[in-house]
Amino acid sequence: MNPTLQNPILPGFNPDPSLIAVGNDFYIATSTFEWFPGVQIHHSTDLANWQLVSRPLERTSQLDMTGNPDSGGVWAPCLSHCDDTFFLVYTDVKEMRSSYKASRSYLVTSKRIDDDWSDPVHLPVSGFDQSLFHAPDGRKFLTWLVWDDRPGADPFGGIMLQEYDHPNKRLLGTPRKIFSGTEIGRTEGPHLYWKDGYFYLMTAEGGTGWEHAVSLARSHDLYGPYETCPHNPIVTSHRKHEATLKRAGHGSIAQAPNGRWYLAHLCSRPIPHRGCSTMGRETALQEVEWTADGWLQLTSGNNAPASIVTLPQPATQTRDRSQHYSFDTLALPSDFQTLRLPLDEKRLSLTERPGFLRLRGELPFCTRGPQSLVARRQQAARYTATTCVDFSPSSFQERAGLVCYYSSENYYYAAISQDEALGRVLLILFAHKSLTYQFACDPVPIPTAGSVYLRAEVDYEHLDFSYSLDGENWTAFGPTLDYSILSDESAGAHENFTGSFVGLCCQDLTGNFAAADFPFLDYQEHHA
Repeated sequence: MNPTLQNPILPGFNPDPSLIAVGNDFYIATSTFEWFPGVQIHHSTDLANWQLVSRPLERTSQLDMTGNPDSGGVWAPCLSHCDDTFFLVYTDVKEMRSSYKASRSYLVTSKRIDDDWSDPVHLPVSGFDQSLFHAPDGRKFLTWLVWDDRPGADPFGGIMLQEYDHPNKRLLGTPRKIFSGTEIGRTEGPHLYWKDGYFYLMTAEGGTGWEHAVSLARSHDLYGPYETCPHNPIVTSHRKHEATLKRAGHGSIAQAPNGRWYLAHLCSRPIPHRGCSTMGRETALQEVEWTADGWLQLTSGNNAPASIVTLPQPATQTRDRSQHYSFDTLALPSDFQTLRLPLDEKRLSLTERPGFLRLRGELPFCTRGPQSLVARRQQAARYTATTCVDFSPSSFQERAGLVCYYSSENYYYAAISQDEALGRVLLILFAHKSLTYQFACDPVPIPTAGSVYLRAEVDYEHLDFSYSLDGENWTAFGPTLDYSILSDESAGAHENFTGSFVGLCCQDLTGNFAAADFPFLDYQEHHA
């Protein structure tokens, strides 16, 4: 019996995979949008089990997202390897309202995947989804989608190509359009490959929703013209209601050491009967093969993404990502990220109170600057998150607790605060498609001092909060909440591309930076 893997291989918010093979090692880089540090790079030797080994954009000299909107920031990074060097190109989207996709693009390098990466080289191009191609003659070329913001124009303006001079860190000549896309439309996410005398251009098409797809074209000349694959799209979930993996698109390919080929692509798993993907866009893997006439297709013979895929070698796949995080180290666990910027010592400390994560209150979620929030991805449709908070607020403007967060306009926040009449209280703040929050229930009085345990239990579209004063006896508070609002599809009128996180937060609108201490965060997935 052939060994198999279960998709997705990178569950939870891990979109736009850029897959490469280096010897016996496989790497995938994925988008992180407004979460810092930027870009996630996972490593595997068997294609089934993947470990986060690097977030290369870890300095503000490489990535400064101050003021970036929700779902702005790092879009569609491209990872490549040549001349014993890893290359990473990425876009930092600064604004996306109206007809604009205002962005800047950069390139960083490193000799080791898990080492410090270089300061960035600015790439003066207009658009996003940049990809670096290492041509067989030794030259390097940048491809990208040019975004056309002119009134009445198709904003998906085509795939551009321009030579890049790496020794001198500059682009050469002028950009040329090499591909306008297929009849599917919304062509983006280009990746170039060289095989058997052809330049192959793989693109994402159909938008990032239900009609998303992966398409292929080829040419004997790098600059085209490119003929399209007769059985495009290579992968799509469009109108395939039986497919478990929806929104399949934005792919890249790599060859395993045994000669077999694999395609990584994004996908989502909507909540049953709700159509909302709370875990955002994830990464799946498909085995592909080259046909006799030199085109690529899934080994299944159709273009529907499969949940079960054959592996090139035996492997036992680990699916449960449950984790108990303690804070007795000098660095945050690698699963955690912050919004837009790193938190400095004024806002986060692991040493002021040994064994605790101390967060000092910052501004609320509606702002685009520093936030005293650390969080990890939701990676299962059902999970329980538990923490303990030692916090003594002196004002209703001071809050700290456990947050289920999608964006500044969509979140649930179970927080300790202060009420003039009731004293110290528990609150549930929430927002849906709004920068203005509401209360989900009346304040719950709690003792004036002492730690409080908080728990969030997520069961598909349902969220329930509870609290405990001793960690053993639990009391539910607030109603059962609609967790499905923490999703791309339900987040609001603006474009939404991320996924749900759960984490720890402290806010202080007084400017006194009130301190909240957390000894742990426990994240337990439920797969039965």
